[in-house]
Amino acid sequence: MHKGRLEAFSDGVIAIIITIMVLELKAPIGHQFSDLDESIPYLLSYILSFIYLGIYWNNHHHLLQAAKYVNGGILWANLHLLFWLSLIPFATDWMGQNDFAKRPVALYGIVLFFTAIAYFILVRSLIARHGKHSALAIAIGKDFKGKISVIAYVLGIILSFVNSLLACLIYVLVAVMWLIPDQRIEKVLKTDD
Repeated sequence: MHKGRLEAFSDGVIAIIITIMVLELKAPIGHQFSDLDESIPYLLSYILSFIYLGIYWNNHHHLLQAAKYVNGGILWANLHLLFWLSLIPFATDWMGQNDFAKRPVALYGIVLFFTAIAYFILVRSLIARHGKHSALAIAIGKDFKGKISVIAYVLGIILSFVNSLLACLIYVLVAVMWLIPDQRIEKVLKTDD
């Protein structure tokens, strides 16, 4: 199967997820800037979630750029990732509407954790299909950032029951870590040409 269909489908699903999230934004009643105060928790959770979706979209693009072909296992691994990404609007809404309360922040971390696991499974499925000496396998390497992210999400989930804002800070730090451009795949593909 050609990877183009998988890319197009995934792009469409992520676009729909972002659309669902933005439709959850409700304008406050009133015309003063102070009327926005009640919306701040949701706006902050929306911004964080939008950044996460952008990170996954960007990394998914690079991942498939390095792939040459896909199979049924890869299709299912990709659907697994899209499933967890599709839960981000729900977790975002619950966390934002409840002013970063402990359980909603824990659920947000759980969704991020399982999204990271699903991405890991997709990466491993692609590497298994392309071989351990493929450009993709070389580019991914030991996947230090991916492993650190999973550990950070677990820490954030645990901390959410103690201090939910500290847990959110961990989620923000993971996002910042991924915002730093990851050139691994591009470097390997450039030398592969």
